[in-house]
Amino acid sequence: MFVSFFPQPKLFFISAVAWSLLLVLLWFFGGEHLGTMLGMPPVDPQAAPVISPIRFLTPAFLWFYGYFFAGMGVFYLFWALYSPHRWQNWSILGSGLIIFVTNFIVQISVALNDWRGMFYDMVQKALTTPGSVTPAELYYGVWQFLSLALVYMSIAVLNVFFVRHYVFRWRTAMNDYFTAYWPRLRHIEGASQRVQDDTMRFSGTMQGLGVNFIDSIMTLIAFLPLLASLSLHVSTLPIVGAIPYPLVIAAIAWSLFGTGLLAVVGVRLPGLEFRNQRVEAALRKELVLGEDDTARAQPPTLAELFRNVRKNYFTLYAHYVYFDMVRYLYLQVDNVFATLILVPTLAIGKITFGVFQQIVTAFSQVATSFQYLVNSWPTIVELISIYKRLRAFEATLEGAPLPEIDQAYLERERAGLRPEDQPVS
Repeated sequence: MFVSFFPQPKLFFISAVAWSLLLVLLWFFGGEHLGTMLGMPPVDPQAAPVISPIRFLTPAFLWFYGYFFAGMGVFYLFWALYSPHRWQNWSILGSGLIIFVTNFIVQISVALNDWRGMFYDMVQKALTTPGSVTPAELYYGVWQFLSLALVYMSIAVLNVFFVRHYVFRWRTAMNDYFTAYWPRLRHIEGASQRVQDDTMRFSGTMQGLGVNFIDSIMTLIAFLPLLASLSLHVSTLPIVGAIPYPLVIAAIAWSLFGTGLLAVVGVRLPGLEFRNQRVEAALRKELVLGEDDTARAQPPTLAELFRNVRKNYFTLYAHYVYFDMVRYLYLQVDNVFATLILVPTLAIGKITFGVFQQIVTAFSQVATSFQYLVNSWPTIVELISIYKRLRAFEATLEGAPLPEIDQAYLERERAGLRPEDQPVS
C-alpha cells in the first residue's frame, strides 16, 4: 500500500515528521524574523490586519513561501539521492504541495476571522449609534469578505483537482505493484476485488483522511495562538472559574473528551466492517464464477450467501445505532459549547459582538481540529477494514503469516467447505 508509492515508507514518514517539526520549531524560534535580513520582516502585531487578497503578497508571506519551499526542496533532494523511487515526484513533491496549499487555505480562514472582528464591531456600532457608520463602509466590508471568499474558492477547487490526480497516481502505483505479483496473490480470497476495488477505496479514503489531518494540524498552528490571545477577554469559565488561557484549555479538554468517548463506543466497528467486506466478496465471487460455470451460483447457494450478507449488515446497523446516538449528541452540544462557556463574560458585557464572533470561530476551528477522530471515525473504521484486506497481500509478499481471519478462510477452503458454509463472525 505504501511501499508502492513512497520510498522506504517507515523511514520516510518518520523523517518527514521529524523534518517538519524541525522546520516549525526553527520558524517560531528565529526563522520568521530571519526574513528581516532580506527585507521581508514579520507582521507587526500592533498594526491593523490587512483584510484583502493583497495580504498574501506582503513581505511576511513571501518570506514564508520561500522558507517552506526551501525546506521541501532539501527533503526531496535527500530522498532522491538516498533512495530514488519511481513515484518520488508525486509522493514527495505532490505531498509537499498539498501541505502548502492546505496551509494557505487555513491562512485565508485566519484572514476571514480578522474580518469578522472588524465587520461585526462595525455592525454593532451602526445598530447602537445610528448614523455613525456610512453605507459605503458597510458595502466595503461585504466586498472584503467576497474578495477573500473568491480566493478561498479558487484555491480550494484547484487543490481538489490536484489531490484527485495525486490519489489516482497512488492507486496506479498500488495496482502496478500488486499485479506484478499476481501469481503469488491470486489464491487469496477476493484477490481480484482487493486489487481492483480495495486499492481504489484505500487511496480515495486516504485522500479525505490525509487532507483533513493536514488541515487539522495547520489549523491548530494558526488558530491556537489566536485563541490564546483572545483568552485575555475571558476572565472566568462556568464551574471551573478563573484559569490561565481558559479558551485554549476548554477547547482541548472538550475535544479530548469527545475523542475518548467515541473511541470507546465505536471499538467494535472496524471488525464488523471487515467481515462485511468479506461476505460481500464471497457473494460477488460466486456470481462471477456463475457467469462461466452453470454449476455455480445456484439459487440455494446465492440465497445462503445473501443471508450472510444480511446478517452482517443488520449486526452492523445495530452497533451503529448507539454509536451514532452518542456521536450526534456530542456534535449537537458542540454547536453551542463555545457560547455556553462565554455566558459569564457575555452577562457582564465584557466583549463586543465582533470579538464574540472571533472567539466563537477560533474556538470552533481549534476544537474541530482536536476532534479529528470524532469527525472522521466512520471513515477511519472503513479504512481499517480496507487496510486489513490489503494487508493480506503484503503479508504474502513478505512471507509473513496471513491475518487470522484470512487464515481461517483458507483452512476452510482447503477442507472443501462451500462459500455459503463460511461463517460471518
